[in-house]
Amino acid sequence: MLAALLWIYVIVSRSLGAQLDMVAWPGGPAISYWVALVVTWLVWMIALDAADSRDEHVVGQGITEYDRVFRATLSSFALLIVFAFFFRVDLARTILLVVFPAGLVLLVVSRWLWRQWLRKQQRADRFVHRAVVIGELRKSAHVIRTLNSTDDTGVKILGLLTEQSQGDMVEGVPVLGKFRDLERVVEQLQVDFVVLSGADDISPKVMRRIGWNMASQDVDWIVAPSLTDVAGPRIHSRPMAGLPLVHVDYPRLDGARRFLKRSFDIIGSGLLILLLSPVLIGTAIAVKASSPGPVFYKQVRVGRNSTHFGMLKFRSMVTDADAQLAALLEEQGRSDQPLFKVDNDPRITQVGRFIRKYSLDELPQLFNVLLGQMSLVGPRPQRDAEVALYDDAAYRRLMVKPGMSGLWQVSGRSTLSWEDTIRLDLYYVENWSFMQDIVILFRTIKAVAAPGASAH
Repeated sequence: MLAALLWIYVIVSRSLGAQLDMVAWPGGPAISYWVALVVTWLVWMIALDAADSRDEHVVGQGITEYDRVFRATLSSFALLIVFAFFFRVDLARTILLVVFPAGLVLLVVSRWLWRQWLRKQQRADRFVHRAVVIGELRKSAHVIRTLNSTDDTGVKILGLLTEQSQGDMVEGVPVLGKFRDLERVVEQLQVDFVVLSGADDISPKVMRRIGWNMASQDVDWIVAPSLTDVAGPRIHSRPMAGLPLVHVDYPRLDGARRFLKRSFDIIGSGLLILLLSPVLIGTAIAVKASSPGPVFYKQVRVGRNSTHFGMLKFRSMVTDADAQLAALLEEQGRSDQPLFKVDNDPRITQVGRFIRKYSLDELPQLFNVLLGQMSLVGPRPQRDAEVALYDDAAYRRLMVKPGMSGLWQVSGRSTLSWEDTIRLDLYYVENWSFMQDIVILFRTIKAVAAPGASAH
């Protein structure tokens, strides 16, 4: 990181047309810019450490790590600005405006690269946490199923301890015994942590004793509450009268948070339209030349709070595609299912197949984002006929603006079931954060560059 800062300094100083040698302020000593950057680096590293960005419980998991890196960087930048203002330090503004954003990008990219390395190692069964689950059968099965169905958790479930054994296997893992066998199992399998899924048979006193025994064996003791699809930032531990209570915040996207998201949408969509204008023009020419019909296709979709808007796409199908949809769905037995998808859709043109594979047909939706009808990230907008099939839970998708990209688009796209799609969209709605939007956009770039079989 220090080398990166010095490299950025050299580039900036040359771009200014002069060598920035000294930093001075009234009544203080003049010091070299190199020394100032080293001090900046030290403050930055201390901030990263103070924000627990290297905590073993968050490194390599979810967006919390990136969020802490962002907050530590912002704090370091603010501290340096305040110091320079009050002590009237003659520090080039260009250095401040370039070093921190560039350094933040380098930090996030380096963390991401290390995460990819870690994932590769974990797929080879290295650097994984070995765990056993203990508790009531039904709750334990849910914990095991959830952990095993989620990629890249870094957790390997070795088995289950339960008093209600019904066979030798539960959700693909073996039943290793009863509660009383825990210490023996932990020692034999060299377990890293024990997950308590919940059981009425374990009294508070027994649970405390088990915790003491696990501590003596240097094994982490984790309690899994009956909460699902709740992100870390919404969960807070509140010790009260000796009870470790878990406080869960309500999902909120209003006030400053909504302003931040809308500002990001306006700036992001505007810049993308400018940067991608050659691609937009080239795609429009290809669509027009490939088949008769308009360049754009406008379809009514359901937006936030059940409002309707015309979603723009480059036309990728024949002109009477909508008229053929009902017959094709009936033929494939999908007329009563949400997320209307036709396998091997014969309506798609040759150019349409290419632009759909690489999501080029979606680019005109940048104008929907700019107009405030959509967001860069959010649940995918759906048709009235699909919304009519919603249950009460699915309607919560409509609490936020629909997005060009979202969790389900970067987690499997068309290969996901309706239930998984709703689960991912509801997770996004319930746990929105600005950093999560940034991560999804980066994952979108990866998904578009290497679309695989799920894109069509």
